[in-house]
Amino acid sequence: MNFKSIFMGTTAAALVAGAVSAEPVTLRIQTHYATEHPTGQFLATWIDDVQTMSGGDITIEMFYSSSVVATTETFDAAINGILDCDATGGAYQTGKNPAFQFVGDIMGGYETPWQQYSWLYYGDGYEAAQELYNEQNMQLIGWSIYGQESLSSSRPIAGFEDLDGWKFRSPPCLETEIFEELGASPIVMDFTEIFTALETGIIDGADASGLANNVGLGIYDIVKHATYPGFHSMPSDHLACNLDVWNSLTEQQRRIIDTAWQKLSFQIALYNEKANSEAAAALQEQGVTLYDWSTEDRVIFRQAAQTAWEGWADKNPETRALVESHKAYLQQLGLLN
Repeated sequence: MNFKSIFMGTTAAALVAGAVSAEPVTLRIQTHYATEHPTGQFLATWIDDVQTMSGGDITIEMFYSSSVVATTETFDAAINGILDCDATGGAYQTGKNPAFQFVGDIMGGYETPWQQYSWLYYGDGYEAAQELYNEQNMQLIGWSIYGQESLSSSRPIAGFEDLDGWKFRSPPCLETEIFEELGASPIVMDFTEIFTALETGIIDGADASGLANNVGLGIYDIVKHATYPGFHSMPSDHLACNLDVWNSLTEQQRRIIDTAWQKLSFQIALYNEKANSEAAAALQEQGVTLYDWSTEDRVIFRQAAQTAWEGWADKNPETRALVESHKAYLQQLGLLN
């Protein structure tokens, strides 16, 4: 056997040994999405990617539809070892630390998922967010962002002036503060109450989800006005793992999970951009009026959002750090002056 054959044989053996040296691991993860939801289906693909690329060294046991603990308790379940990772979203943890608002839904910040992703990967977002997660003994792996949400309304909502006295279903906290600043009347109610409230006129509109999701929910069977493209809210789901669990993985295992998640992130944003465009075309044919707010009105909304951000930033140093990070990056993108 010549030297080349010996070398190649030795190298191949070393690669095989390195490939099987990782200790097989099973990760227990909970998501609030159902298996039939598009994001649930993307998560299933992510699981297949991770398990295939790892050669079986990583097994993912996914609990869909928050089947282990309530959605808002998923993060704590991962901290306490009931689960290994949380695939819900940071915005559910504002009660733990208000800074989580600014890794969950920045509200009035970025205009596209790509801009928001770029803060995480090309601003100082990943490092800034990681400090917040690490304080809870968690590791942020990445985001998935489906895009801007649309406001739905029973009356025209063409610009900020139409918000005066507009009663709408709103999630609690930051969003209510921003819209109250602009003269609207946000009403915090459970998601399941939206349809009855719209039908009975208790509310004029709702912040529910993105345009395509709203079609699936049946909202435009009741109301015939909506903002599109959206501007006010773009929530980011996350994958976050118990820090001790994450550190116990090999570098190869961590790279596989991270790389596969970035593929999922890209696919979710791309899929929803297409779905929303298709929904917009279909809705207009059905007589639903869509309103693309002017640059001037978007600036007014962003200014109101900044006022609310400052109030939140004063709550603690962690929130201040994230707000300042977003502001600096938004200025780089020309979205803030």
